Amino acid sequence: MWVNFISDNELFDIIGENISYYRRLYSLEKEKMTQERLAEIVGISTSLIGGLESKKTNQGISVPTLYRISVDLDVSIDKLITKRKK
Repeated sequence: MWVNFISDNELFDIIGENISYYRRLYSLEKEKMTQERLAEIVGISTSLIGGLESKKTNQGISVPTLYRISVDLDVSIDKLITKRKK
């Protein structure tokens, strides 16, 4: 069976777009969630969140960190790693 994998760079772009989207959605539905606040809650640098969201970095992100982001934004991990239809 042939599986069509996406590149690491494309996956990081998808993750960054989704973090930005769900962070803004969280801000609209619940309370303001800035990059700085999310980074502080998750225990990572603001520059990592900012870099992912702006596509300026294709730095790796660990599964535990991705999990903590998903919990804090109240979305499942699969929503962070799946390309959304626009």
